[in-house]
Amino acid sequence: VQLQASGGGLVQAGGSLRLSCAASGRTFSSYGMGWFRQAPGKEREFVAAANWSGERTYYADSVKGRFTTSRDNAKNTVYLQMNSLKPEDTAVYYCAAVSGGTGLYTDRGKYAYWGQGTQVTVSS
Repeated sequence: VQLQASGGGLVQAGGSLRLSCAASGRTFSSYGMGWFRQAPGKEREFVAAANWSGERTYYADSVKGRFTTSRDNAKNTVYLQMNSLKPEDTAVYYCAAVSGGTGLYTDRGKYAYWGQGTQVTVSS
């Protein structure tokens, strides 16, 4: 599966952005999806995950209550709605896919497929 992330940009603290990740292929619903982010000088960290249907999701503590991930399997797209953004959310955001989408994985090593990343910058 090939992934294309979009929707990043510059936003003021307290604002919102919605990231999208479009997937190629006809088997998108068989993949679990994850969002990760990487700030300059830091390791790539887990943000959110959704199982194949989107009915089960999981979030990093740092974004819980502010970010929501969802997916539309008919459109082969997963979303990350980011509200109440903070300067510390500034990073390149990546979407990723894992085969056999029943689980929710925080370990980036579980994900075999990655999008190219989209920059999110939150100004104070």
